[in-house]
Formats: sequence, structure tokens, C-alpha cells
Amino acid sequence: MPVSYHNRQPRSDLPYSYYGTLAQLAASVDTLIAVAPGGPSTYKAVNAEVFTALGSDGIFINVGRGSTVDEEALIAALQNGTIGAAGLDVYANEPHVPEDLLALDNVSLLPHVAAASAYTRAAVANLLAENLISWFIGDRALTPVSETAHVRRRN
Repeated sequence: MPVSYHNRQPRSDLPYSYYGTLAQLAASVDTLIAVAPGGPSTYKAVNAEVFTALGSDGIFINVGRGSTVDEEALIAALQNGTIGAAGLDVYANEPHVPEDLLALDNVSLLPHVAAASAYTRAAVANLLAENLISWFIGDRALTPVSETAHVRRRN
């Protein structure tokens, strides 16, 4: 299967076809997979123009960040046949999935599981162990959740 990509700039270490814009990439592929990080530079980068370029037989998959997709444009593209289908495991307002997406037959929706790789699971396990060691040797976790950041171990 040919692989193509879009990035801020081409990479000389990759043998894949580079496209200078998302719309150009979308026009050249059957399946567009978004694995982009969130943030101001990628906010709603996948938009109506990209869906139009992907076309009525195109499939859009997002396993990056929900904020990178104009969700209203995606819903409209799925409803009116601008694209054929979508597979999503991230949403703009996680964990809430828009009712309009839930009502569609041409979309597969999952909770955020794309990070469930062996590498990621091992990193999570290592971080857990480091937090436990820090808790029992010191007096607090290395990476506490905000709700428990104030909690200290009793001596």
C-alpha cells in the first residue's frame, strides 16, 4: 500500500510521498489518517476543504487529537456524502461524543484506545512504579492528578 504524508515540512529520511497541504494529501489518498498533536497550529486543521478533497469514497480516521478536526464540518461531510465514512477514537469535547455522530451509520466510534500499544503500556507501568517508589521513599507522587496534588504520605 502506498503511504503519503503531510507535515510542516518534508522529511528527507522518509521514502514516502510528501504533500504540502492537508487538502493536497486528502485529494491523493483513499484513507486519511490524522495522528496530529493538539494545539493552536493544528486547531481544526482537518476541515470542510480537506473533506471535500478526500471525496465521497474517502475514509477519515482520527487517532490524534479531537481538537484537530472541525467536528461540525466532519458531521456535515458524513451526513451529506462528502466523505464515505469515518473512524474516530478522539473527540473535540472528550469524553462527550456529539449526538449527531452517534446517529450516523457511516462512522465507527471508540473511546480513546489508539495509544494502547505495547510501548505505551510499558511506559505507563514504569511511570506507575516510579510514582509508587516516590510515594513510599519520599512523601508524594511524581505525577499526581490535580485532585490529589495536595495529598502527602502520613509518616
